[in-house]
Amino acid sequence: MYRERVSRVPDAVLWWSTSPSTFPGTAAAERRVLPDGCMDVIWADGALLVAGPDTAAHVVTDRPGARYVGLRFGPGTGPVVFGVPAHELRDRRVPLAELWPGAEARRLTERAGEAADAAPRLGAVLEEEAARRLGRAPRRVDAALVGAVVTGVRAGLPVARIAADAGVGERRLHRRCLDAFGYGPRTLGRILRMNRAVDLARGGTPPAAVAAVAGYADQAHLSREVRSLTGVTLGALIR
Repeated sequence: MYRERVSRVPDAVLWWSTSPSTFPGTAAAERRVLPDGCMDVIWADGALLVAGPDTAAHVVTDRPGARYVGLRFGPGTGPVVFGVPAHELRDRRVPLAELWPGAEARRLTERAGEAADAAPRLGAVLEEEAARRLGRAPRRVDAALVGAVVTGVRAGLPVARIAADAGVGERRLHRRCLDAFGYGPRTLGRILRMNRAVDLARGGTPPAAVAAVAGYADQAHLSREVRSLTGVTLGALIR
């Protein structure tokens, strides 16, 4: 079971998930977490982990009955909360204690443990801490630039045009994107377009129409991109 809601933290989503219980001897369930340009803090098995921005689907093997609560930060927000450039966490899952001072990480872990019996209470603890850090942390990411890049890649604009609109050179834009998203604007554009295509397909849009609406050259192009970024076909993702 997976549920989510818009967080009280700007540009964030609170989510919680419970893996199905299985009978003894059955295999653990596998699931694919699709890349989305986001970063998460996740409560799992009594510990807090940080999931960095992925460049391809991350395959997770869940133990039966596993419970997770997470706070997903939109592109550009996670680096401010965690205090490190996004590219340092690209394709990684690391303990929160590796990023924050020991006392701060222990304090949040203890508070989360006390609220772990109820996902909404635990989520509120994560939200409160994230809001506190966003309020006091130096802005490592230019919010206006982040917004311009996300808007530009979603519109399918060339990188040169995005850089010009943002008033920076292409190399400087690339460096800032590494800090904010974990990868450059072209990779971010591929990932956001793929997610839009998957959402359309899950909503019942036929593949040929998905390709046209999401901005692919044709259905074959859509198929290649989905397989490249997720490791499986579009049909397998939406089953």
